[in-house]
Amino acid sequence: MNNPELQRAWQIIENTGTHLFLTGKAGTGKTTFLRKLKKESPKRTVIVAPTGIAAINAGGVTIHSFFQLPFAPFIPDTTFNTEQKHFRFSKEKINIIRSMDLLIIDEISMVRADLLDAIDSVLRRYRDRYKPFGGVQLLMIGDLQQLAPVVKETEWNMLSRYYDTSYFFGSRTLKETTYATIELKQVYRQNDPYFLSLLNKVRENKADEQTLTLLNQRYIPHFHPAKEEGYIQLTTHNYQAQQINDHELSLIKEPAFSYKAEITGNFPEYSYPTDETLILKKGAQIMFVKNDPSPEKRYYNGMIGEISVIDEAGFTVRTKERDEKIIVQPEEWANSKYVLNEETKEITEEQEGVFKQYPVKPAWAITIHKSQGLTFEHAIIDAHSAFAHGQAYVALSRCKTLEGMVLSSPLSLHAIISDTTIDNYNQYIETHTPNEELLRAMQQTYFLNLVSELFDFSRIARSFNEQVRLIDEHFYKLFPQLLAEYKKQIQIFTTKIVDVSYRFHKQYERLVAQYPDYDTNNSLQARIIKGAAYFEQELRPFHKLAEATHLPTDNKELRKKANNTLEEFLNALTQKLSLLQYVEESGFHVSDYLRKKAYILLSETDHENSASTTTRDRKERTPQERSSRERKKIEVPSDILHPELYRKLTEWRGAKAKETGLPAYVIIQQKALLGMVNLLPDDAESLEAVPYFGRKGVENYGLELLGIIRGYMKEQHLQRPEIRTVFVPRERKRDKEDTKKISFRLFKEGMKVKEIAESRGLATSTINKHLLPYIQSGDIKLQELVNQEKIDRITAYLRKLPSLPQGLTEIKEKLGGDASYDEIRFVFEVYKKL
Repeated sequence: MNNPELQRAWQIIENTGTHLFLTGKAGTGKTTFLRKLKKESPKRTVIVAPTGIAAINAGGVTIHSFFQLPFAPFIPDTTFNTEQKHFRFSKEKINIIRSMDLLIIDEISMVRADLLDAIDSVLRRYRDRYKPFGGVQLLMIGDLQQLAPVVKETEWNMLSRYYDTSYFFGSRTLKETTYATIELKQVYRQNDPYFLSLLNKVRENKADEQTLTLLNQRYIPHFHPAKEEGYIQLTTHNYQAQQINDHELSLIKEPAFSYKAEITGNFPEYSYPTDETLILKKGAQIMFVKNDPSPEKRYYNGMIGEISVIDEAGFTVRTKERDEKIIVQPEEWANSKYVLNEETKEITEEQEGVFKQYPVKPAWAITIHKSQGLTFEHAIIDAHSAFAHGQAYVALSRCKTLEGMVLSSPLSLHAIISDTTIDNYNQYIETHTPNEELLRAMQQTYFLNLVSELFDFSRIARSFNEQVRLIDEHFYKLFPQLLAEYKKQIQIFTTKIVDVSYRFHKQYERLVAQYPDYDTNNSLQARIIKGAAYFEQELRPFHKLAEATHLPTDNKELRKKANNTLEEFLNALTQKLSLLQYVEESGFHVSDYLRKKAYILLSETDHENSASTTTRDRKERTPQERSSRERKKIEVPSDILHPELYRKLTEWRGAKAKETGLPAYVIIQQKALLGMVNLLPDDAESLEAVPYFGRKGVENYGLELLGIIRGYMKEQHLQRPEIRTVFVPRERKRDKEDTKKISFRLFKEGMKVKEIAESRGLATSTINKHLLPYIQSGDIKLQELVNQEKIDRITAYLRKLPSLPQGLTEIKEKLGGDASYDEIRFVFEVYKKL
C-alpha cells in the first residue's frame, strides 16, 4: 500500500476507535480499501449500503435490511407507528450488533442524515445507549460529488425542522462526535491522465467550454455497438432506458409474452417499479427490480439475467453471475405515505395502493442512478438531460477509458450540476484530515480504551445482580442456602473485583501516558499481564458458582427466564475469563487482542460456547435440535424434470395464497416445490422428507399435494425415483406429565400449597384446583389441607341445612373470613360423599 492517504486511513481504522469519512474521486481505490479491510482487519466488521446494488458490490447488505428500518423518515425524538416486525431482532442479530467493532457504510453520499440517526438509535438500543452509534466505530465511504440522497418534498417538509441538509453530515448524532476525514488523491480506475483531468474538472464544477469540446469528441451520432463488444447504455431517465430496451427486444426473433400487472387502490404511474404490461421473450436480458422476499434470497435488486424458458404461465431466468435458474413469481409493492402526528409525535404509514407484477424489467440499458459503484469497459452515455447533483460525473466516471466511452448526445454545461452545500462541506474535509500528532493521540486513546474494556466488569456485575434478583424473587423458599451464597459472593465480587479494577485503572492510565512506546513497553505489559492474572484467578469461584446453579421449575415462562439469566451470567464470565487468560499468556497487543476477542464473541454467537452449552445440556434437546440431527439431507436436481406437474403445483400454490391472503413462499418455499416435482413423493413420509417442507407442511397441505402428485404420476405412468439417502422420522414427543399430577407429586414430596404455586409460577387457587380430585379420591386426606377446627365448623353448618346448597357463596357469607373458598370447597366435596 504505497498510497499515503490509504496508509493513514488504514492506521485510523486498525489502531484507533475514531470515526472516519473516506472520500475521493471515482476510481481512487475506495472499494479496494473496503475489500482489504473486510479480508484482513481483526475488527468485527459489518458492511451496509443504501441500495441493493451498492450492498452487493460492497459485499454487504442494505441498511434497511440489516437494521430492520421502515422506509419512513426518521424524526428525532419520535416513534414510528407501524408493524412491529420491523423491530423484532433475532438473538443472532442482537449478538452480531453487540459484538461488532466496525460499521462500514458504503456509498455514503446517498445516505440521508435521518437514516444515519436511525442507525444510531438501533445501535444504542442494543449496545451502549450513552455513546453515539452505541460505541461502534464508523467508516463512511463515498464521493459527495456523486449521487445525492433521495428525499421527497413531503418528507423534507417534516425533516427540514430538524436538519439543515439531507446529506449524511447533517446527522445530529454525527455532529456530536469527532470524526476524521481523508480524501484519496491517486486514481487507479483511469490510467489515462488526459481523461482523468477532464473528469476532475467535471467533478469539481470547473468544466469550461474547452473541457466540453474535448469530451464531446466522443459524441458519435447513430452509434450501433456490436453485441460482442458488450456496450451498456446509461441514461438519466427511466423512460430513455425503456425506449432502448424496447428496441433491443424487438430484434429478438422469438414469440413475445405479456404479463399484466394487478393494481389496486392509488398507485401513480410514475411510481411503477416495472412495466404495467411486461413484454418478454426467450433470450431477453433482464434485471431484477426487487430483492427476493423469500428466505432463499435468490435474487437482488439489480441482478442481471436472461430469460431461458417462457410461456403464458410464467418464465425462468438464468442468472449471469452464478448461472442458476430462477423460476420467477409475481411480487407486490405498496404505495404508502407517511404522516407526522404533531400531538403524539408518531409517524404513521398509510397504504394507498398495491402494484403486483413480476419483479423484472428488460435491461440492455440502465439509469445512471443504477450504475453507481459499477465499472464498464464500454458504455454509451446520454447525460445531456442530467437533473441532479453529480449525475453527469457518475456516468462519465463509470468508464475506464475515454476510448471506451461513447456519448449519444453532446454534453452541455447545464448538465453538470453542483450543490453549494457540498462545496462548503469540502472546507470541513480539508481542516479535519488528521496529522501525525493527532493520529498518535487517537491511537493512544484507543489503546487505553481497549485495556479499560478488558478490565471492565460491569457486564458481569449486571448479570450477577440479575441472577440474585431472580433467585430472591422466585426461588427463595426452595433454595434459601443458594440465595444466601449468592448474596455473600456478590459482596465479595464488589470488594475483590469492582473496587480493585477501579484502582487498577488509575495505574495503567498513568503508565500509558508515561511511556511513548506504551504498546510495546515491557513495564506496562508486565503490569497488564499481572492484572489479568489477578482478575482471572479471582473470577474463577464465581464461574464455579454459576456452573453449579440449577433452578428447576415446571413453569415454562419462569424456566425460560431463569435459563436466559443464568446463560447471560455464564457467558459474561466465560468470555471475560477467556480474554484474561489469553492476555495473561500472550500479553496485550491490539491486533492480536481484537482477533481473540472476535473469535470468542463469534463462538458465543455461533456455538453458544461452553458456558451456555453447560446450561443447555441440563435439559433435553428440543424437537428442533432432534430433527436437525435425525433428518438426512436429500439432493434435489436443479432442473425441472416434470414441467407439467410444476405448473399444476404452482397454480395450486397461487390459489392457496389468494385464499389465505399469505405470500406464496409462505405456503410452500420454491425449493420445496422443486423437490416435490423432482422427487415425486407419493406418501406422507416421503412428502415430509422433501427439503424445506417437513411435517408441518404435511399436516397443513399434505392431502391436497399428494392428490395432485399421485394424479400426475398415474397419468404419466411414473414410479417414485429411488432416493439414496435415508429419511429417519422424527422422534415422537413424549407425553407431557399432567399438570395436576405435578402439583400432586410436589405436595406428596412435602411442599406446601404456597411453595408449589411459587415454584411453578401459578396462583395458589390453581394449585388447590389441581389437588381437589385427589381429595375426592382419598389420595390426599382432608386434614392435610384444612385444619380440624375449620372442618368441624363447616361440617356443622352443612348439617343444619335442609338440603345441600347449589354454590359456596351462602356458606362463605355465613362463615365470613374464618375460612377461604378453597377450604370450604374441600370440605364440601368430602361432605357430599358422606
